[in-house]
Amino acid sequence: MLDLLENVGGTGWAILGAALAVILSGCGSAYGVGIAGQAASGVVTEDPDKFAKVLIMQLLPGTQGIYGLLVAFITLSKIGLLGGGAEDLEVMTGIMILAACLPIAIVGLVSARNQGKTSVAAIGIVAKKPDQFGKAMLFPAMVETYAILALLISILAITAIPI
Repeated sequence: MLDLLENVGGTGWAILGAALAVILSGCGSAYGVGIAGQAASGVVTEDPDKFAKVLIMQLLPGTQGIYGLLVAFITLSKIGLLGGGAEDLEVMTGIMILAACLPIAIVGLVSARNQGKTSVAAIGIVAKKPDQFGKAMLFPAMVETYAILALLISILAITAIPI
């Protein structure tokens, strides 16, 4: 086990953290935006005037993918890969950076999927009662709260790790 840790190296573990932040939150967002888009398409087929309202609902689950990308950029910048002067990190530093990327990776995956499902339900509200758009918007927005909290924790943790 120690050989694996050493062979990957600190920089490798940090890059894995950045990759997981993008991959997992991106997968969640792709799923969430996809299922919300299916629901939105059905509504727009029946009433094209509702396009703008349902598009906003569809876009909400996409934010987690953006948050994961932001954390990856911060991570890659911190370890010097974006600046051209990559640091040779100690293994434990790399593992700490990997751990710091996990909140947005995991919460981004789960919250984007659930936000997509909630957006589908909110799109249903808009389909039947377009005047209730503001209320309908609150349901998927509540799921967003946890993605934002995970984003903050990942950013704070990454920036606090000394290199």
